[in-house]
Amino acid sequence: MTDLARPQIAVVFTGGTISMRVDAQAGGAVPALSGEEILALVPGLEKIAAVRVVEFARVAGPHMTPVRMLELARVVEAQLADDTVQGVVITHGTDTLEETAYLLDLVLDSEKPVVLVGSMRNGSELGFDGPANLRSAVRVAVEPAARGLGVLVVMNDQLLAAAEATKTHTEAVDTFQSRDFGALGIVDKDRIIVTRRRVAREHVPAVVALEERVEIVKLSAGSDGRMIRYAIAGELRGLVIEGLGRGNAPVTAIAEVEAAVRSGIPVVLTSRCPRGRVLDTYAYAGAGKQFRKLGAILGGMTPSHKARIKLMVMLGAGAGVEKIREAFEGAG
Repeated sequence: MTDLARPQIAVVFTGGTISMRVDAQAGGAVPALSGEEILALVPGLEKIAAVRVVEFARVAGPHMTPVRMLELARVVEAQLADDTVQGVVITHGTDTLEETAYLLDLVLDSEKPVVLVGSMRNGSELGFDGPANLRSAVRVAVEPAARGLGVLVVMNDQLLAAAEATKTHTEAVDTFQSRDFGALGIVDKDRIIVTRRRVAREHVPAVVALEERVEIVKLSAGSDGRMIRYAIAGELRGLVIEGLGRGNAPVTAIAEVEAAVRSGIPVVLTSRCPRGRVLDTYAYAGAGKQFRKLGAILGGMTPSHKARIKLMVMLGAGAGVEKIREAFEGAG
């Protein structure tokens, strides 16, 4: 099959475990492999697509910052604008893969598949899962049924929506899960099977920069709220509070949460629970109803680390508090 007959996929390499090998001098795994070297480990890829290599970075997952993620979005946007490109695959470190996927899902506006992929084992380990994951990701990127699904995470032969994908285990190959709703589909031998489609996808237009001055404060039993005081004493432009249950605060931090809401910056309440929605169900002191009446924003089903990304994106696009509220509370 000629290159003209095969679908063309841009594969953007950013580093991560999928690019790593053990370095004896460093004493552990470090980014080492180029895009071409990674592709050479994937047998039969040339039968699936003609691959265009785009070298963006070669960094570990924790080295990906929101600013770098937005830079990556511009690179992906340019590839998607090319009529000869059917889809884009991005290799990425798994530690921050879900944040990058979510940011891309918010800012990109294309029906073409964009697929993030990584690995849990490096190239020096037995059972290196990178090549198989990358092959599956490319197969999804050329699949017509994957169009319009938004940005996807493809790991362990599962198709996950970027807004839902969560890393649930530090090491297991099935670490990425959609804990509330399950996968959108699977890669099964010779087929991509899509079993559900998202009802709606969020898009934030006109994002030229991010508001980086957004942080997360986590609350737990007996938290006295001092970290909230420190946060609002600085130059924050947005705050995410990871509370308890439905987004409630321990009694010892009520005054600080109130002060944060009254400070005038958007304050988004999320939950430490891995599943479920933040809602103003309860009316006791420190519950979501009290804080929402004061002006806090209920984070819905968005976990704190993704809520921070969303708040950065929306503030960067110039959104006001009420538009931000609508985006969070209307999303579920």
